[in-house]
Amino acid sequence: MNAIRCIIADDEPLAVGLLRNYVMRDERLELVGAYTDAHSALEAIKQGKSELAILDIQMPDLSGIEVARVADEMGVRVIFVTAYREYALDGFKVHAADYLLKPVSRTEFAEAIDRICRSTLPAVQYLTVRSEYRLVRLPFNEILYIEGLKDYVKIYVSGRERPVITQMSMKSIEQALAGDTFVRIHRSFIVAKARIEAYDRTTVYIGGNALPIGDTYRHRFATEIDS
Repeated sequence: MNAIRCIIADDEPLAVGLLRNYVMRDERLELVGAYTDAHSALEAIKQGKSELAILDIQMPDLSGIEVARVADEMGVRVIFVTAYREYALDGFKVHAADYLLKPVSRTEFAEAIDRICRSTLPAVQYLTVRSEYRLVRLPFNEILYIEGLKDYVKIYVSGRERPVITQMSMKSIEQALAGDTFVRIHRSFIVAKARIEAYDRTTVYIGGNALPIGDTYRHRFATEIDS
């Protein structure tokens, strides 16, 4: 089983440190972000970086409940970690997978992850990005390729005349894409394997366009495309 990509958000640094330690010692989990504010966690979820969010409920400006609502919409599982038992009902209203009371022991944390692993994590079949002040859902199987332009990326999608433009790094979008469905061929290009029409040593042809294969990506591309 692939490690579950997870994020942590708690406004108490000590709590973040403890949870980070638990995650790092659990081979079933991959920590992709640890935050002391809810806004950073929300942005990570919107960018599709995680499959599991471990959240405090009471945080300044934005509550864990509000973050969990977005997580639920995007198929991201949530474990609440809080000092307040009375929030349990609110937690389950947003379909939280588990609810742990502080102080959380390593055993309690491991048991919660056991329950997550026994259940079926919903497969994220789309990429969600912010474009023109809206959240746009792009099915993986409709994405042709992605072009990086400094602080922005252009996402070329089948059936759309114009690419979807969003402020996001190539590294972030690469992490958000599904397993082995996509491959990076250049510092500026990620392509959908299933959409490749033809290729040679230096070029990939996709969507009627010729995209260069960078020298540093050539071996990786050859390995992945033939696997």
